[in-house]
Amino acid sequence: MKFLSKRLDYLFRSTRGLTLVAIAMVAIVTAIWGTLSGPMIEWGVRDITVKVLGMDLTQADREGRIIMLYHTIAMAVLAIEVYFITEIVPMKRNEQVMINGIITAGYLLALIFGLLFAYFGHNYTFHGLFLVGQSLVFFAGVLLAAALWPWKKEYYLPEGSPYARSKKGIDLERAAFFTMAVTTLLSATWGATTGSFWGNGHETFLAENLIRHPHHTSLQKAIIGHLHIMLSLAAVAITLVVGKWLDFKGKLHQWGMPIMIFGTIVLTAGALSIVWVEWAHTIIYVGAVFVMLPALFYVIYSWDKLIKDGTADIEKPNFGQKIAALLRDPLKFGSGWQMVFMNFTVSGVGIFMAVRLEQIFRVWAAREERITLSGHWHILAALIATIIIMYYADLSGLKGKVRQWFGWILIIASDIAFGSATIFSMKRLFVDAGNQQGTVNTTMLLIDFGLGAILVMFALFMGWRLYDLFLKKGQWEKELTAERKANAQVELEESKRKMEELQAALEEVSK
Repeated sequence: MKFLSKRLDYLFRSTRGLTLVAIAMVAIVTAIWGTLSGPMIEWGVRDITVKVLGMDLTQADREGRIIMLYHTIAMAVLAIEVYFITEIVPMKRNEQVMINGIITAGYLLALIFGLLFAYFGHNYTFHGLFLVGQSLVFFAGVLLAAALWPWKKEYYLPEGSPYARSKKGIDLERAAFFTMAVTTLLSATWGATTGSFWGNGHETFLAENLIRHPHHTSLQKAIIGHLHIMLSLAAVAITLVVGKWLDFKGKLHQWGMPIMIFGTIVLTAGALSIVWVEWAHTIIYVGAVFVMLPALFYVIYSWDKLIKDGTADIEKPNFGQKIAALLRDPLKFGSGWQMVFMNFTVSGVGIFMAVRLEQIFRVWAAREERITLSGHWHILAALIATIIIMYYADLSGLKGKVRQWFGWILIIASDIAFGSATIFSMKRLFVDAGNQQGTVNTTMLLIDFGLGAILVMFALFMGWRLYDLFLKKGQWEKELTAERKANAQVELEESKRKMEELQAALEEVSK
């Protein structure tokens, strides 16, 4: 009994354990639902999955099922990012416990009952529980925004701090986290408002299926804006998280945080104003530039830090020694590299599409433009996932050759897969339909190879974490002990601060 209680205590009462559970849930869903598409259909694997699990895959419900699947996975990913934030951003212990507990209950309800509703018969009790789960996730977001409130004086930074601060001492990095949380809540409200009209002026659709429609309803525009901005804000969140990971500071940090705050606000305003403003995409471009600049500053800072740390014992390091130092830790290097690679597979492609939309892409067959669009945000989501995995692998204590193999396989395999997916989606630029088969075969093979390598490696990683849970003195026990000590220290400091405040109040009364 004690064996089980200690492990449940770790899994559901520690931040690292909650993160592990959420990642495991996403991994399970990805593994099972990944058999329903792609080459798994031709190989007959989908039929086996459907028969064994008793899934109901009515063709008329396809769009609704896909939307539900996206939302359930998104709830879990949001929870993971929230766990990271509550661990690394200073806040009261009771705030951390409440936020983590509520969002855990929320995403589990949303994920479990959302998938049951969508894929196993439309039991509307399950749909109601899915909505309850989403509501709890939203409420946890409200509590997170309140906990991140940057105008609390106990979180002010002293003058001369290497971190970004206002003249009054407000921690601008904390303000960036707060801005991200508030805009995410606003953007979620956009989707929820539209969802409330389902069956009453609004019908289920996939955004990529509307690209050639001359007119879109306001509700359709709201959904398109919602899905774009939510993914962008997830990218903003993980950028801020890895900035804390590598102790982003100095001039670049002081320039970057105000720019990130401004960019997040403008990007959100542009995405949501699609409903009313014809030139909303111009606002989005401005916001995107201001969001990407701090990410660039982070890459410059982090790579410079890795080089300096790796050559600290060399008086005058040469170019080769600097490169070796930069590449020494693939997880920390990779968090910046994936952001750079993103510009070639997501940002650059998106800007090029926007600039040459009428001259090039609207001339193509609708199917080709649809492939490019759907690939665009799938690659962005997957790149965000790789950065999350890198950060969590570091938290899990990967060291030595295992860390090297894990990091480099993740970087190389993902870049092969996503680079090939980009070439596949843009193939009509350099090959016509009659001569495309060689390109299609090669890119699809590379995509399958890259994704397969990632999935196998990640399965081994999760298998190790599962095996570790059965060890008496495993990594889980070290993480639980370290977190308990950190929490005890936080609670001690909070009690000390309260005693000082009480003593000051009593002295004031006695005067």
